[in-house]
Amino acid sequence: MLSKNQIKLITLLKQKKYRVKHNLFVAEGIKTINELLHSDFELSHLYTTTLDFSASDVLTTLISEKELKKISFLKTPNTALALFKIPMPKKIDFSKLVVALDNVKDPGNLGTIIRLCDWFGLDNLICNLETVDCYNPKVIQATMGSIKRINITYTDLSELLNTRHETVFGTFMEGENVYKSNLPENGILVLGNESNGISEDISRTINKKISIPRFGNIKETESLNVANATAILLSEFKRRIIEK
Repeated sequence: MLSKNQIKLITLLKQKKYRVKHNLFVAEGIKTINELLHSDFELSHLYTTTLDFSASDVLTTLISEKELKKISFLKTPNTALALFKIPMPKKIDFSKLVVALDNVKDPGNLGTIIRLCDWFGLDNLICNLETVDCYNPKVIQATMGSIKRINITYTDLSELLNTRHETVFGTFMEGENVYKSNLPENGILVLGNESNGISEDISRTINKKISIPRFGNIKETESLNVANATAILLSEFKRRIIEK
């Protein structure tokens, strides 16, 4: 049975300041929770309407569907909700391609980009401090468990890029056609805000501008969704590695 204090804590974790304060985040659904249970993430507590989980009995509370609805952030609650401890980020490995995000605000976009990093075999994702929190419940839901395989670091992106010697790629409408560009196995690929693109501050750190050309006859589409652009660019970087 859920206590009032448990309900209050879980509800508060919808906000970043309380996730930081308690060092906890919420994960929902069988697939996502099972992925995180079989990872380095440390379970704090599992609330479930079923016993189909390999979690410690001490850390598991069997609840009713009615109780699950009280704590779930989903319109249609999905069997279980778990609290996991937020891990410390690891050292960034720059020997392979790294994606860096500048002011990406939409949780769905960030969650999809994390999945794309996982799909294309990237180990590290860097976010500037204004990018949406990767432990936002909507981001966790969108990653479908891929967050367990990606080292995500929040930092002053401009300061970090100014200290690096790798090629820093940035996506710009006036950039070089990515299909004709020389793309190395390592480097830093920067993607910007959904509405405004890469900020002026970050633009000054970029030494190679690239773009995804438009092929439509009218060519009136202003831009691609940042997650779609990430998929195309990562595919092109990886294709070059295969062809070498």
